[in-house]
Amino acid sequence: MSNEPSTLEQERIENAENKLRSLEKLDDGAGSKLNWFTIRTILTAGAGFFTDSYDIFIINLVSPMLGYVYYPHMNNKIPSDIEGVIKGMTSVGTLFGQLFFGFLGDILGRKIYGFELMIIILGTINCATSASTIRGVSAIAFLGLWRLVLGFGVGGDYPMSATIVSEWSTTGRRGMMMALIFSMQGIGNLAAAIVTLIILAIFKGAINADVFNLDYVWRLCIGLGAVPAVATVYLRFTMPESPRYALDVEHDVEAAAAAKGQVVSDELARQYTKVDVKQRSHWAEFRAYFGQWKHLKVLLGTSLSWFLLDVAFYGLGLNNSYILEAIGFSNKSTPFETLWANTVGQIIITCLGSVPGYYLTVIFIERWGRRPIQIMGFTMCTILFTILAAAYYPLRDNAMPAFITVFTLAQLFMNFGANCTTFILPGEVFPTKVRASAHGISAASGKAGAILASFAFNVLVDHGGAPGEHAFLPGTLGIFAGIMFLGLIVTILWVPESKGLDLSVFEEDYVPPAATVSAVPQENEDAVSRESVPVETEKRT
Repeated sequence: MSNEPSTLEQERIENAENKLRSLEKLDDGAGSKLNWFTIRTILTAGAGFFTDSYDIFIINLVSPMLGYVYYPHMNNKIPSDIEGVIKGMTSVGTLFGQLFFGFLGDILGRKIYGFELMIIILGTINCATSASTIRGVSAIAFLGLWRLVLGFGVGGDYPMSATIVSEWSTTGRRGMMMALIFSMQGIGNLAAAIVTLIILAIFKGAINADVFNLDYVWRLCIGLGAVPAVATVYLRFTMPESPRYALDVEHDVEAAAAAKGQVVSDELARQYTKVDVKQRSHWAEFRAYFGQWKHLKVLLGTSLSWFLLDVAFYGLGLNNSYILEAIGFSNKSTPFETLWANTVGQIIITCLGSVPGYYLTVIFIERWGRRPIQIMGFTMCTILFTILAAAYYPLRDNAMPAFITVFTLAQLFMNFGANCTTFILPGEVFPTKVRASAHGISAASGKAGAILASFAFNVLVDHGGAPGEHAFLPGTLGIFAGIMFLGLIVTILWVPESKGLDLSVFEEDYVPPAATVSAVPQENEDAVSRESVPVETEKRT
């Protein structure tokens, strides 16, 4: 049998080489060096994730205040079912926002970036001004409704920011840039606690005189979350279309070059036939691509690992006050002292565990790779949650510093682990035409885990005991250990590595350079493909 490539194969190779050359020319523009546009991209996307995290996790600090203001007749505590709804509504909205903006980002393009931030601003302001009607709907009910709207905007930020940062970054620093903007979640979480601490200090006298003055405090804490979002709206709406979307989906190489301030030759422009968006069927492309098991299993890997991670991540993140209360850290004699200790505890947990975990990922993501970090994170969390569950009472009663140390390490390895990599990988391992959709589905799967945690955690920890005793907290931590182990298995089986690979490698029409293909016999061609592409490939006929 002749080893010469057929005419069709030759044509595919030539087209791939032309495409790679055009992308290399584009990579010579903004994105290859740390210039103003790169910094602007980081600031624009990072400010969104700062706001997202602030708005999501501020409820953890605000919910004890709501108990003092609206439920003094119930020992100053929100009923667990109502608290679960308030915390969970944001995740419900986020899930739908991730799916909606994910698919819309692939259908209309990345130029819709900015609309999700407008929804976040609207939701945040209305959360802060929630009030009750004379008859019927309470302020708590309106707060839950507007957190649903807020969550929808937050959800849109995930696939849009991930795909934009991924497509504007060069291969060598793509993972680092995505980790950097995602690390703003940790800063947003920390900022929420610091802002709460400052406002509590300002209102200390008023709170001690009349506990109902906490009504001012919780509204200010929530409302200030809109400030960074307002500051970056203009930058988002003026972001140009992603050059990879213009090239790979619209086949408009001139627009792709223009996005990076370049001009292409007429000869190169003629190699591409522009695609009318109205004539594209994204649903057909989506079904055709994920109708193949080799692609579907990657989507299952990114989605299930994110789902399993978020069950534990949000189960703890939204309920750190439960942990602090259970170990006696925030049990104080007055409302102000209780809220102050709770907020200080949040700052300690965030500074020791969450924030360092994010930045360790930023440092090591391009050295170690995405998959090893995710495997390490799930492994360490499995071990640490097992320790917390098995030795909960001895640690709590006899070795409080050890308990806090193990709990903080669990937070560390969630963020220096799967919490970052589950965000990064879906933005890299799918072709441009379905990248935002696949990221939206993966992120929505994670939010399904967050919803499960939000609604179930508050009820589960009180199982087998009186409300507020947290009798089943050790058992809940044991369940989290099992969930982390499942995440480890999913990662090993179905999650590919993307370190050092250009995004063009994940396009369906990608073939290795002609020199690589022609240098090996025909029977070894499949082996070359497997080395070049990190997901399972099949030889086309």
